[in-house]
Amino acid sequence: MNFRSATRGKVPAALVGEVRRFNRFYTTKIGVLRQGLLESPFSLTEVRVLYELAHQPSLTGSALARQLGVDPGYLSRLLQGLKRKGLLRIRVSRDDARQNLLSLTRRGRQWFGRLDRRQNAEVSALLQGHSPAEQKRLAQAMGTIAQVLGGPAEVGNPPYILRPPQPGDMGWVVHRHGALYWQEHGYDERFEAIVAEIVAHFVKNFRPRRERCWIAERNHEIVGSIFLVQRSKTVAKLRLLLVEPQARGLGIGKRLVEECVQFARQAGYRKIVLWTQSELLPARALYQWAGFRLTAREKHKSWGRDHLVSETWELKL
Repeated sequence: MNFRSATRGKVPAALVGEVRRFNRFYTTKIGVLRQGLLESPFSLTEVRVLYELAHQPSLTGSALARQLGVDPGYLSRLLQGLKRKGLLRIRVSRDDARQNLLSLTRRGRQWFGRLDRRQNAEVSALLQGHSPAEQKRLAQAMGTIAQVLGGPAEVGNPPYILRPPQPGDMGWVVHRHGALYWQEHGYDERFEAIVAEIVAHFVKNFRPRRERCWIAERNHEIVGSIFLVQRSKTVAKLRLLLVEPQARGLGIGKRLVEECVQFARQAGYRKIVLWTQSELLPARALYQWAGFRLTAREKHKSWGRDHLVSETWELKL
């Protein structure tokens, strides 16, 4: 007998019923059956289109149809509707005249920002009243569902989550920056002191509408962090990007930078700046990938090192 075939036989009717019951419960719980999702004039599919284009500028129509798993003809009609509402820009690709590139207009980005904030508020309300342990169990269960059904948790790319900071996380940020930068670059305890000052200032002066910290977690362990703080009304500053060595290569750093850029746009900033060192090559590659431009370099002696070159990078939003 072929064991693989035997294990993939007929699915029990009771299990089918259980999955269907969960689907009915969850779709009702998160409100996707309402006529307008998130108290908006948009359908679920339209909101998904706005989401994908907010995170992937210049996506082609065919690629978007594949990602969403919808009929190209249906998607084309939906896109034309969004264009008529002034939310979507459609232009012919310079590389392939047969392809249309899609991007959100300024109004489209504003609408997405409102919807994204509403959805964050709804999910937060859904989770309130549950302990941190229960919240973690829920996130892990969702990750398991995605992995079993062929979601993003693939072999060689273990799942991870990004979450807001919890008590104790700020101490981790300071400790791991101090330990890792000493091990990998020889920065002494004065570097750790600077990180501690940045973290303390963030906590004491936190502006929820204008600032964020993301903590990356994998297999119940913290593996990364990033901060976005206000420098002025129009300028944000990206700070304290870190990914643990065992979690590098999984796309966590890229995702952390993406979250910063997306939030900065939603918060109304016009530019993001950051300060780094020329020898931090993986981080520099991430910033360059995200569209940041190097604007200044300066030699300096700091943290027990005599020959450092600091760099300022900027991204116009």
